[in-house]
Amino acid sequence: MTIRAGRRTAALALAPVALLALAACAERGARTPSAPPSAASLPGDAHALVLRVEYTGGFVTPSMLHARLPIVSVYADGRVITEGPVPAIYPGPALPNLQMQEVGQDAVQELLDRALAAGVAETSDLGTPPVADATFTRFTAVTADDTYVREVYALWESAEGGGLTAEQEGARERLSELLTSFTDQSAATEPYAPESVSAVVSPWSDPGDGLSQPEQPWPGPPLPGEAMGGLPDVTCVTATGGQAQAVLEAARSANAATPWTTGDGTRWSAVLRPLLPDETGCADLTD
Repeated sequence: MTIRAGRRTAALALAPVALLALAACAERGARTPSAPPSAASLPGDAHALVLRVEYTGGFVTPSMLHARLPIVSVYADGRVITEGPVPAIYPGPALPNLQMQEVGQDAVQELLDRALAAGVAETSDLGTPPVADATFTRFTAVTADDTYVREVYALWESAEGGGLTAEQEGARERLSELLTSFTDQSAATEPYAPESVSAVVSPWSDPGDGLSQPEQPWPGPPLPGEAMGGLPDVTCVTATGGQAQAVLEAARSANAATPWTTGDGTRWSAVLRPLLPDETGCADLTD
């Protein structure tokens, strides 16, 4: 069963997560929802996704919309994967800085309980502030019995006088505090090593910045790949095994504006998206 509330929409940048410290203070700021689940056991599969927070929608390019990474993903075996800081350079790196830490199953259980206490499993109306082109923040919690998905529009942009009721403001505050607690700590992490990587592909066009971008031969699956989300000129391919390692290696000497070339001389723009443990291909990237 999947329970959805709210909706989706633009991207904000947040600090990396440190759930090891968060688990130690799991009761801080927690409030009891009106109707929490009676049980919140972890999924039986140790590799299953338990918690995810991500942005959806917003005023971004179609390629970035599909390649956007979750803010945090927590798995039943204790793995926590987040996007770490990236250099403030232009063009940016070809690959995101994915980081992983191990927190243990007991800590994951505490985090799941905290998310449910913050209202992720509730279905009350969260309101719609009068803000254009904001993101939806999507919270997903997976228990042994159910999957709960709650989405809230303009979580950060809403303000007093935005037409929200006291109940809506209270529910939003609990979710906002939950997300802040996921992003206001720091702890030791290590680089996440993906086994597969997708590329959201479109025809390369000169950004007009006056910079010369050396071409890079594309070492992955044949481009352009399969259509992506019904969008014109946006496709996707997924590299696995040796091809994935070749793409990751080539990306070290590329950047976000690199023209990737195929055998016929066509140049492509490829937004590289390492796949997370619960993802298998391009279908997982559609919003």
